[in-house]
Amino acid sequence: MSDKGMTERQALGRMGEDAAARLYTDAGYRVIERNRHESHNEIDLILENATSLVFVEVKTRTQSPGTRPRFGRPASAVDAGKRKRTVLAAEAYLREHPTDRQPRIDVVEVYVGKAPDGTPTVLSVLPFRNAFGAGK
Repeated sequence: MSDKGMTERQALGRMGEDAAARLYTDAGYRVIERNRHESHNEIDLILENATSLVFVEVKTRTQSPGTRPRFGRPASAVDAGKRKRTVLAAEAYLREHPTDRQPRIDVVEVYVGKAPDGTPTVLSVLPFRNAFGAGK
């Protein structure tokens, strides 16, 4: 789907995923895949560096500067069901793609606001390393 065919919500999600990917690539990671469907579940980003293989769930919310997000912290949307589905998807990926790298699951919160001209702009990107795993 082209960016023009995206809903506002999809465009917001894409903006958040782009910001999260930049955070990791700026830190030396390489994006392996985006929006990987595995075991009927989706992993937003899969990245690697020399020692780690990282599965990332990105949660993006709009926010006006100086206010709280309307629906709470983005990471709070990663409930027990989402955590379980993400772990299952990561495990399925690892069965298909064995690696010596240390796997982990991160959650990244992205806050988006409006620039003075009204265009959406990323306000902050907050990563939570090792956010959860099997048994959490």
